[in-house]
Amino acid sequence: MSATAMTFRGSYTVCITPFDAEGGVDLPTLRDYVDWQIDEGVHGLIPLGSTGEFLSLSREERAAVAETVITQAAGRVPVLIGTAAEWTDEAIAISREAEALGADGVMLVPPYYSSPTDAELIVHFTRVAEALSIPVMLYNNPFTANVDLSAALVGRLSEVDNISYIKDTSKNVHRVTELLEACQGRMTVFAGYYPWESYLAGAEGYSSVMSNIMPKLSAQTFDRTVDGSNEGRALYIKSLPLINALAGDLYVSATKAAMAMIGRPVGAPRPPRLPLPAAKAAELQTILKDLGLPVEA
Repeated sequence: MSATAMTFRGSYTVCITPFDAEGGVDLPTLRDYVDWQIDEGVHGLIPLGSTGEFLSLSREERAAVAETVITQAAGRVPVLIGTAAEWTDEAIAISREAEALGADGVMLVPPYYSSPTDAELIVHFTRVAEALSIPVMLYNNPFTANVDLSAALVGRLSEVDNISYIKDTSKNVHRVTELLEACQGRMTVFAGYYPWESYLAGAEGYSSVMSNIMPKLSAQTFDRTVDGSNEGRALYIKSLPLINALAGDLYVSATKAAMAMIGRPVGAPRPPRLPLPAAKAAELQTILKDLGLPVEA
């Protein structure tokens, strides 16, 4: 299958992983969450990314989450599975498993401990891409991976068959322009932050944390920006306090706290992460109320 067989664009939710009271993965809640997200109009789902706490899950749990989301989505929206690993052979194995389960694509952050060089990154991503027949989305997050995928490097990687998407979380909106220029039409850019500005610069998607809380608003911001209307900016400004509240080092804790506040509890994050501190929770609750959401104490 060609990497261009399916086009990914729009607001894709980077999914939380729900846990039950004993700390195990809560698959029934995950199935309900997938249906709710799709009913709210999201354009795609990305489980097992950073927000999904993939590093805190066993291999078996990662497979169970991937299979559950793919099966429950049932082709209604594309599903890209986060398949990152520190060891290239493991990333290949997890990616092949995702493809066998029916994933539409995979998303990979660079190896997150070894601070690989450009030459090592080219080998890593190329080997994964060549092992698959579904598209690879690169995930540039210099704040957690300790390396920044420069536009020049991504331009070289875009020449590899199947590497055709990138989620850029550099917080540098101008990077969208640099990426599009370097890749010469071979790469679709997804924003990791600042979606409205990124859309205007040429991004065609948003890997959205806030969509865990307000999937419809996130999807509408995309729809009403790319269709040329002026409504997209107003929706973005409305959502910006929530986007900012879910950013930073406590993004998993904040996202899970917000979901509990809107009546969709998904459990606490796994250690070493802790629940959101009370002061931050109070600020978050105010933001959600200002957005008109029914908030539970």
